[in-house]
Amino acid sequence: MTETPAAEMTGTEALHHLSEDEYPWNLVWSEKLRRFVDLVGRFGSWFMLPLVLITVFDLGLRKTGEFQIWMVENVSMFFGSTLLQELEWHSHTVMFTLVLGYGYIWNTHVRVDLVRETLAFRKKAWLEFLGLTIFYIPFCCILAYFSFIYAYDAWRINEISASLVGLPHRWAIKSFLFMGVIVAIIAGLAVWLQVAMALFGNRNKRYPLMTIEWPEDTGSMVEGKERLDLEKADDLIEVRARQREAQEKST
Repeated sequence: MTETPAAEMTGTEALHHLSEDEYPWNLVWSEKLRRFVDLVGRFGSWFMLPLVLITVFDLGLRKTGEFQIWMVENVSMFFGSTLLQELEWHSHTVMFTLVLGYGYIWNTHVRVDLVRETLAFRKKAWLEFLGLTIFYIPFCCILAYFSFIYAYDAWRINEISASLVGLPHRWAIKSFLFMGVIVAIIAGLAVWLQVAMALFGNRNKRYPLMTIEWPEDTGSMVEGKERLDLEKADDLIEVRARQREAQEKST
């Protein structure tokens, strides 16, 4: 069963939507952490651009055959397929690791909602809270420890590519795994502070949630994002056509 808004209210007190100036300390820190994770994730997403460009360039060069050999011998060794391919997966590694936390705060990661979606609000909140406390944050801390050792060992021995014509300084790319896990931990802490407030704070206070939706938003919101009703949504093509007609009439 889905809880109604009335079931979430204490007495007859009306819901109060908090402004950022009214946030208690835990929500203030949750918002600061969320903004940091969002910034890192947006930065990491830009690595999709070099990933695509290098891949296309590499494929194009490999199709030229002798021209690529000439480029390597007369221009730069970086035009070799091995270096380009390593740059490809380096770009993919940076992008993937830096958006891990971003995917969580925006709830765009994979969820198995066969059970969770049918639960009431407080049960969802408890599931999120216990999952973060028992599994997510401890596991990421263990992963951060081993990823740090992984990068540190590569730096200590000055590890290079296994290929004779590959990239040096393998520790640099391995360090992004550690940084990505740290950002994922920060994302988990941001959500943990928010969900703890929803469970143990005043039930009538409202603020934007990252991974669950308030009971009164059930049906109109999906995990903090507005649900699109295709039957009621305007056809964008028709809307633009009407706007174009209005502009033509005005001129």
